[in-house]
Amino acid sequence: MMTLEEIEDLARRAHAGQQDKAGRPYAEHLAAVAAGVRARGGTDEQVAAAWLHDAIEDDALSADRLASAALPEATKAIVRAMTKRPGESPQAYAERILSTPGARLVKEADLAHNADPARLAVLDEATRARLTRKYATMRALLGLPGQ
Repeated sequence: MMTLEEIEDLARRAHAGQQDKAGRPYAEHLAAVAAGVRARGGTDEQVAAAWLHDAIEDDALSADRLASAALPEATKAIVRAMTKRPGESPQAYAERILSTPGARLVKEADLAHNADPARLAVLDEATRARLTRKYATMRALLGLPGQ
């Protein structure tokens, strides 16, 4: 099995050169989500999934590469659950997360970092408002308290 350090390195390499909506290196988001999972009492499998949670969706890692990686099945299942599918409704996405053990906590840490007021403050008002609504909707669908 890969160590958390190896998983972090894989995630950083997979997302090298990518930036978030605020123009920051994408790896900063991954690190924040992994730290958020750890702070919420997450397992090593959940921390590993936090590092990889956007890898397939962002075309940084293929689904086949994830399937063949030396990762616990729980980690793979969380990453698959958190990978949005084209045309998928927020309700269907939330249901998949809720039905996958450990995924809700990882998504909670992801939403917390995405909705961080400091991150949102650098975005234009329309984008900030759209994302704030989107994150609030997902929190509600997952049964998470408001931020």
